[in-house]
Amino acid sequence: MIQFFDAGAGKIYAVSGSSSVQSQDIPKLEWLFGNAALIKAENLKGFFIGPRKEMITPWSTNAVEITQNMSIHGIERIEEYEQVESENAAFDPMLQVLYTNLDQEIFTINNTPEPVLYIEDISSYNQQEGLALSQEEIDYLDDVAKQLDRPLTDGEVFGFSQVNSEHCRHKIFNGVFIIDGQEMPNSLFKMIRKTSEENPDGLVSAYKDNVAFIKGPVVEQFAPKRADIPDYYTTQDYESVISLKAETHNFPTTVEPFNGAATGSGGEIRDRLAGGKGSLP
Repeated sequence: MIQFFDAGAGKIYAVSGSSSVQSQDIPKLEWLFGNAALIKAENLKGFFIGPRKEMITPWSTNAVEITQNMSIHGIERIEEYEQVESENAAFDPMLQVLYTNLDQEIFTINNTPEPVLYIEDISSYNQQEGLALSQEEIDYLDDVAKQLDRPLTDGEVFGFSQVNSEHCRHKIFNGVFIIDGQEMPNSLFKMIRKTSEENPDGLVSAYKDNVAFIKGPVVEQFAPKRADIPDYYTTQDYESVISLKAETHNFPTTVEPFNGAATGSGGEIRDRLAGGKGSLP
């Protein structure tokens, strides 16, 4: 059951659950959506821009969790839509869809999965799909297929191609570049490192762990004089070090709605803590 809330200015919220929202929870949702009003209709006519039905947005993930914390039960998905005047309105086709009318089927997926495809020629498939597999990797996969005594599937080949692309694309950054037949002396990663080699000002550590460190200010610490026994608190100045960190995980909601973004924040904490003794996120 999908219920619609009108927040004004053409903004519509669609709330989906196993059943309709309980009457006592309607005022809570109206408040949550910025004093929106429940629309007593199962279908809305017009043109609307909203997320693809196949992709639960991170916004929806957070919104549903908020309703759970408000003791509103049974809601599975919430998405927001913008009403537009015509079908010629601009939108991002990668993430959005132009809907003609909003109805009870906006979250229903009727796609039939494609059959498993067995790849007889991995080299040609690599070129066709732009998987960026090196010849060494293609030879490795061909050998795996021989050991299995069957061709690899499209999912297996594609999955292998993505193994080392999730984080920092080290394969590309450390790859040898040949331009106009001449091998370049530096990879992309070497060029990045060259910046800190030529200008190491304030740099303590970089490219050794999943976090870098620069010199920080002198900090006054209030702590026990000795940490191994109960002791009096004293103040002491020490030279601090600041960690610098960027994490790639922050938006894989389609893959794992609740833990995807947590990988990002957890990775930030983990890598800073792993940088050395006494490091704090």
